[in-house]
Amino acid sequence: QVQLVESGGGLVQPGSSLRLSCAASGRTVSTTNMGWFRQAPGKEREFVTFISGSDSSIYYAETVKGRFTISRDNAKNTVYLQMNSLKPEDTAVYYCAADPRPRSPLLIDYRRTSEYDYWGQGTQVTVSS
Repeated sequence: QVQLVESGGGLVQPGSSLRLSCAASGRTVSTTNMGWFRQAPGKEREFVTFISGSDSSIYYAETVKGRFTISRDNAKNTVYLQMNSLKPEDTAVYYCAADPRPRSPLLIDYRRTSEYDYWGQGTQVTVSS
């Protein structure tokens, strides 16, 4: 069983930065496919970024590329999402997700929520002036 706990959300002004954390237990993040997703009110949950547990490759949604960075700290068994130059449209509940089968990102669609077996409870990010 994998448990994921997100933290670090909050209310910030446009142009600000936040760092979200996803602390994992029950599975080593270095060998687990990990993703960040977000869901705005009235919208479907959407892909943000992915880090592979098989080859450490990283992918981003076009909407966040160049502003967001995913990373992991194996010693802390934690995955991070550094968010810079935040915009009002980044407002959403952010979720981390885990796929414990370290399949190659070339063989799965890491943008789909169905590829992940475990989810955190989410953390609210609000970008507003």
